[in-house]
Amino acid sequence: MPASDRADRSRTQSESPSGLNGHRVAAETQLGKYGSNLGDDLRTSRKISLQSLSAIRLWEPDMAEFVMPQTQYARSGDINIAYHVIGDGPIDLLIVPGAISHLELVHELPGVNSNVQRLARFARIISFDKRGVGLSDRVVGVPSLEERVDDVRAVLDAVRSRKTVLLGFSEGCPMSLLFSATYPDRVSHLVLVGGFIRADYSVSEPQFEAIAEKIVAGWGSGQMMKRVVGISEGTKEQLATLGKFERMSCSPGAFKAVMVMNRRINVEPILQSVRVPTLLLHSKIDAVVPVSEGRKLADAIVGAKYIEYEDLPHGLLLTPRGEEVINDIEEFVTGHRPDAPDDVDRVLATVLFTDIVNSTTKAIELGDRRWRDLLDTHDRLATQVVEKHRGKMVKTTGDGILAMFDGPGRGVRCALALGEAARQIGLPLRAGLHTGEVEMRGNDVGGIAVHVAARIMGQSGANEVFVSRVVTDLVAGAGLKFTDRGCFDLKGLPGAWDLFAAIQ
Repeated sequence: MPASDRADRSRTQSESPSGLNGHRVAAETQLGKYGSNLGDDLRTSRKISLQSLSAIRLWEPDMAEFVMPQTQYARSGDINIAYHVIGDGPIDLLIVPGAISHLELVHELPGVNSNVQRLARFARIISFDKRGVGLSDRVVGVPSLEERVDDVRAVLDAVRSRKTVLLGFSEGCPMSLLFSATYPDRVSHLVLVGGFIRADYSVSEPQFEAIAEKIVAGWGSGQMMKRVVGISEGTKEQLATLGKFERMSCSPGAFKAVMVMNRRINVEPILQSVRVPTLLLHSKIDAVVPVSEGRKLADAIVGAKYIEYEDLPHGLLLTPRGEEVINDIEEFVTGHRPDAPDDVDRVLATVLFTDIVNSTTKAIELGDRRWRDLLDTHDRLATQVVEKHRGKMVKTTGDGILAMFDGPGRGVRCALALGEAARQIGLPLRAGLHTGEVEMRGNDVGGIAVHVAARIMGQSGANEVFVSRVVTDLVAGAGLKFTDRGCFDLKGLPGAWDLFAAIQ
């Protein structure tokens, strides 16, 4: 996948277009959930400094500001499922937990209470323990995915929720996917945190058995939860809290049985049946489910939105740094971002994205010094061409540009002229244009039109300028020529898009 396309569908710390090309590579492991991340090398390379956490006292739970809700029980067949309800917001949001959960003890973890209260500002929060886990009934054997989906339905029925946002976490993602595909009329939005298609599928049976035995041997010591909450070592107090959470969640044998079940489950066949709006959240340094697994899942769900964070742990909502994650969830569910400035100016503009084709190969061929000189020449040339066509150069993106124009005709002519000029210095460009409303944020721009233009560029090839139908309709009679390139699905955008190639 081209770097610009990969960057286009991920975001690190902001929603601005700088995130569109800011992500190139990430340290990945090819193992699935619970894979070789037990190794010393991964613990070293992916650790979040315990000292930095302790220095700002992030570990202390905020129990003084939180009133524990009453634990209630819903009947799912003969099984009692424990659940909580927090808040009374207009939107129902059901948290589907991972393999380690306990409704009451989770509130002893740092950041959990403030994050739950933050979610409760816009939603009624429903949380539960799956059968065999936490405060719910223990069961013989390992519950099937179908039985666990029945438990979700039982809890929603008990709280009289007819339509809900499903927030699936880790091992809770497969059952959230199955519930959404089976009962789409009961799900308004699907949010998947640290999800995967299939756990441990790339690990051989002997390797998997060794990993499982190591986890079982250390169960109750807090070692597993350390990776979930993102600390490298741990004080005695911290390990005691995490160990207690593990022990009260389930027994070591029960946890191993869940690992074995997850290894057998493959949700890929049902992903095409997921039709509800879907948001996937993952961290680059996730030490439990590698970021590569989250990307695979995002690629497999039609129209899914994918956000990637730089340095958060697997338990995105089990950290005091979860504010940004919750803001992203609220924006996806409600359409409103609480931290967005009120003074954002919105204007109609034509957005142009360009990208140097095969830039990495070219850089290797030329070497760092010559490649840098060539990029500087490209940037100066691009600035001149954009200014000549009365455009605004918003920024260079490393191997391309983002520019905007107050007229679509000038934008198309600029893209064609820039492509011709770049060819003369040996750089094949591809370009994409779209006209729509953009948000002016100082010297930067944002908004859906920016993302559409980037997606359109991703469909073009070397020395091609692709535009949306909006652009062709607006420049009718301006003397520009286009060829129809067909109908495309643009990642993360609804509907099908007719795209056209501008020709000289």
